[in-house]
Amino acid sequence: MRLILLGPPGAGKGTQAQRLVAKHGIVQLSTGDMLRAAVAAGTPVGLQVKDIMERGDLCPDDIVVSIIADRIAQPDAKNGFVLDGFPRTVAQAEALERMLHEKGLDLDGVVELKVDEAQLLRRIESRIRQTLARGEPLRKDDDPEVLKTRLDAYRRQTAPLIHHYREKNLLRAVDGMAPVDEVTAAINWIFAKPKRQITSTKSATPQKTQTKLQKQKKKAKPAARKPARVSGSAKARGGRVAAPKKAAPKKAAAKGAKKSAKRR
Repeated sequence: MRLILLGPPGAGKGTQAQRLVAKHGIVQLSTGDMLRAAVAAGTPVGLQVKDIMERGDLCPDDIVVSIIADRIAQPDAKNGFVLDGFPRTVAQAEALERMLHEKGLDLDGVVELKVDEAQLLRRIESRIRQTLARGEPLRKDDDPEVLKTRLDAYRRQTAPLIHHYREKNLLRAVDGMAPVDEVTAAINWIFAKPKRQITSTKSATPQKTQTKLQKQKKKAKPAARKPARVSGSAKARGGRVAAPKKAAPKKAAAKGAKKSAKRR
């Protein structure tokens, strides 16, 4: 299973990635973690990106894809992977697809965690108040202004990926504002279905989708025809309805009247 999770900061991609790892025995690929590990290990790629990272610059796409290629070739990635935080641009997505095709691999799907940005900001503000009330230090990402900046970058750089993967019939959207367990259940339901069904971009929840399928299976019953009314005499004949007698022709009736008049 090879998946990508898309969504703005705070959408819960990391949490869902960890649950997918536990359920399916796949590996979570965080490009930031892999780059730092490569630098610490002194690998050729690590030496190449060390100066770039120290300057705070973004690593070139081909280097990041090369690190991913090396990582998914390791034994623990034989069951697949879930990418969290990469790709961030359409160019990165295309580079990733070329690398996978060279290895004879394809993505199984892309999940977009749809969220309400205003509600995300309210969550951060609430978490800050609760943390301060407990007398605990704030995390670096517990800053509404920082989150606004990251959300803006996501809209500009990463949101175009939604259209990119929708065109490839790989995208499936999930309500990221739902409780964590419900989001997990929705994702698991998506990938429990045959790949041919992973084409809709509507938000998926198991309950809603099952209801929709049940409605589609129901067919309108044909209206029952009312039985013909049977007279008492017909019932006596075994329920057969007698055909109505034909009226005598007008000419025959006129001749009968003339004969009657001559006799008089």
